[in-house]
Amino acid sequence: MSARSSFLAASAQLERFPLSLIQLAARVGVGAVFFRSGMLKYESWEFAVRLFRDEYKLPFVDPEIAARLAAATEVTVPIFLFVGLASRIATLPLLAMILVIQTLVYPNAWSDHLMWSSALLLVLTRGPGVLSVVGRTGRKERRVTCAARGPSRPCTPPAD
Repeated sequence: MSARSSFLAASAQLERFPLSLIQLAARVGVGAVFFRSGMLKYESWEFAVRLFRDEYKLPFVDPEIAARLAAATEVTVPIFLFVGLASRIATLPLLAMILVIQTLVYPNAWSDHLMWSSALLLVLTRGPGVLSVVGRTGRKERRVTCAARGPSRPCTPPAD
């Protein structure tokens, strides 16, 4: 077996890895980062407000309000990612937070922000996967929608 054919065989095996596991890891991995950050804000509230006032220094937003908004978002939105419910919508506030953090707070942490954004963009563009609440219920709905289209407008099969 040549090196090229070995590489092609290995590539074919890797392509069989379930996308749903990658989607689950992306949802849980990024969700955990934000959830821990939100819990830390709640556990030491005065410190969180001080961070927003002295270090983050967001323009146009009172530090108390910014800390409250960030903590609420970081504690609630990841739960939707964890269970895979409204995951695509849940990515939007987190992507917005990453954009603010990258541009106004920690521009040198671009590699972390790029990793988080990539995982969230995977969920936004490909959905939460079958290992989710939506994945378990959405497949049936998709089959019905595809059947209603008729043979002249076929659907692509749902991705795993």
